[in-house]
Amino acid sequence: MDHSGTVVIVARPGSDWSDSLEVLSERYAYRVLLVGTPAEALTAMSSIHVDLAVAEDRQDETVGLDFLTRLRVSHPEIMRVYVTPAPSSVSYQALAKAAIYQFLLTPLDPAQLGLVVERALEARELHRRHRILSREFKISGALMFGERREPAFRPESHQFEKLVYASEKMAEMCDLAKQAAATELPILIQGETGTGKELLARAIHYNSPRRASPLLVQNCGGMPDELLQSELFGHKRGAFTGAISDRLGLFRAADGGTVFLDEISDVSPSFQVSLLRFLQEGEVKPLGADKVMHCNVRIIAASNKPLQDLVAQGKFRQDLYFRLKGFEFEVPPLRDRPDDIGPLAEFFAAKHADAMGRKVLGITANTLDKLALCSFPGNVRELENEIRRMVALTKDGEYITTRNMAPSLLATASARKQGDGLRGFVPEGITLKDQVESLEKQIVGRALIRNHWNQSRTAAELGLSRVGLANKIKRYNLNENG
Repeated sequence: MDHSGTVVIVARPGSDWSDSLEVLSERYAYRVLLVGTPAEALTAMSSIHVDLAVAEDRQDETVGLDFLTRLRVSHPEIMRVYVTPAPSSVSYQALAKAAIYQFLLTPLDPAQLGLVVERALEARELHRRHRILSREFKISGALMFGERREPAFRPESHQFEKLVYASEKMAEMCDLAKQAAATELPILIQGETGTGKELLARAIHYNSPRRASPLLVQNCGGMPDELLQSELFGHKRGAFTGAISDRLGLFRAADGGTVFLDEISDVSPSFQVSLLRFLQEGEVKPLGADKVMHCNVRIIAASNKPLQDLVAQGKFRQDLYFRLKGFEFEVPPLRDRPDDIGPLAEFFAAKHADAMGRKVLGITANTLDKLALCSFPGNVRELENEIRRMVALTKDGEYITTRNMAPSLLATASARKQGDGLRGFVPEGITLKDQVESLEKQIVGRALIRNHWNQSRTAAELGLSRVGLANKIKRYNLNENG
């Protein structure tokens, strides 16, 4: 479902926002989330893309205004509207500090609120375009540190909530995910660590009919069965040593909503049976209880190991695999979608510059080119960590340049640029044996650089054992310092 904007309303207990919700959602087609506290609003903002926040206060209260003031620092891109019964009770300095777009008086006129929200989002879009054009004019034809410069935002990039992408692979996956979100089928998300599987799960939940109900997350990796059973199904007091009180369990706590199970491939065969039963019947039997309860929960599961391979090896139940994959998504690793590296780098640069209070002008085109040549074994998580470090090293009023990049990434980019595919490489030596060894040395050396000298990953890429790779490193006198 496409939305023209997402609005979060922080309402005071007992306030009636039904007419305003109807106007905003039906007449203006905005997606509206109504929450009761600033903490709930911040939780929603951590999972979904929000354009505007409305906060309400009662007479002689400033909870809503304080929230908008903090929001100006933590989420400066979100427009802010304040609702109060008496403007005289709030000082001009307090309103200016929150930098609100507009304040409205209660009793609230829904039509007026709709118009204010529409104008605020129009102003937000105009401001964004003005910022892009200003940067383009400012840097046109100019050079800094001998590098080409570009604006910090690319119009071709897209967002599915917190997922940022520009590649065709991700666009196709997100389009299908939006369709899957509208259904009630379970979803299986597979992909390497750090590719954004949880972000995709959150985006699906918040674009589903269950978005008003909770999304609860459980990492299944490395947990003993009894503890995982307690976390998901709950337990009764005295069910096991240390069970000093009843526990509801995530499945019952998320009734009507969604539960995201990460690292599902790590659960034991016995727990797979319990999970299969829940998926088939919706039955929950807490540990130590003699009564079975039912709850309505959608399951989104994720794995960084191919479940189909585990099924073939007999390590994962085939019937559970088929139950989980109502829709199946494979999030591609970052090395397979280099078109996403630029938009992601710019997004993370803006995010962390705001968080650190830095006025970073953008990322030079030469730096983006270098980043696009890196394989990033840690995927998006590794890229974000690198950009955060680069932002920390960049001074106010400057661009992020290659001098801020980690030396290992620069070496990887240089190696890829100079010899990607070994084009133009001339083998050394006279005999065939010498020339073949020269070629092998280049292949092994460049594979090590690509993988940041991770020998396990390099050996797997080259089809060698760890011992075989170690022998070649010793034979060709390769070392991490070049």
